Amino acid sequence: MSERAAPFYCPYCGDEDLRPSEQGHGAWECAACNRAFQLKFLGLLARGLQPNDAGGDET
Repeated sequence: MSERAAPFYCPYCGDEDLRPSEQGHGAWECAACNRAFQLKFLGLLARGLQPNDAGGDET
């Protein structure tokens, strides 16, 4: 696993023209919509996903 996971598209406009930001680890800039955003892994959920009776997943 790499130290830095790269997003595939901007969460705001969906464009793929992303560049790492100088703001630090996990920060990205979108050239299409001129927005900056940061990705951060928070951790694993203790309970995880549990299937419900309808066949979907509950969080």
